[in-house]
Amino acid sequence: MRKRKLGLTEIAVSEIGFGAFKIGRNQDSKYAQHYDLPDLRQVRTLLNAVLDMGINHIDTAPAYGTSEELIGQCLSHRRDEFVLSSKVGEFYENGSSRYDYSPRVVRESIEQSLKKLKTDRLDLVFIHSHGEDLKILRETDVVESLQELKRQGKIRAIGISGKTVEGARESLKWADALMVEYHLSDRSHQSVIAQAQEKGIGVIIKKGLFSGNLDPKQAISFVLKNRGVTNLVIGGLNAEHIRQNISYADENLTESSVS
Repeated sequence: MRKRKLGLTEIAVSEIGFGAFKIGRNQDSKYAQHYDLPDLRQVRTLLNAVLDMGINHIDTAPAYGTSEELIGQCLSHRRDEFVLSSKVGEFYENGSSRYDYSPRVVRESIEQSLKKLKTDRLDLVFIHSHGEDLKILRETDVVESLQELKRQGKIRAIGISGKTVEGARESLKWADALMVEYHLSDRSHQSVIAQAQEKGIGVIIKKGLFSGNLDPKQAISFVLKNRGVTNLVIGGLNAEHIRQNISYADENLTESSVS
């Protein structure tokens, strides 16, 4: 699978990334259909298959239930083969989310993520926004906390997984990468993606298939044809579906080379 460079960083990611929400959490998700959580054997088979298919980016978060721990158990022996992204700020406990962007909690969250993922560094860490992006950025010290952890070498690149165009635009001042929602039914971040490209900031797309509500072939083609996009994160528990999505990305490569 073709890779794209993440902005001005030295990180290169496959055009399709794997979103690890479903392996660790099935409560309060935005997916239309309920699903059972896989057991450890199923997760190990799936994650190793993902890497074998050519996907080199896995995205997780503390709020994704047992996702981080499972990735650590199943892929620590292949750590140098993939780019690992996680998040700070949101925690999912006892059936509900809580948010904390204070310096102490951010530091503790990163230490816990490193421990669970069985690694000594995180390639990319996003602020996990609760929706009020500008309030988080302007009224907390989370950006400074991540910048310090980056200086310490525990994080290679930082950014925000936000909800608003205004928050994404504000983050262009400091971020190495943005994670934004962008798809055929919501193109509101299109101008910010272009601005990020101009500034050498990577853009990771989340919910590019609109939680399964869009035709995957059309949706993947739409996202990846935008040259400001670095990578499209897609979740799932079915290896064949993931392989099919990769083929759509490859078709996009063929079409791009022809046009």
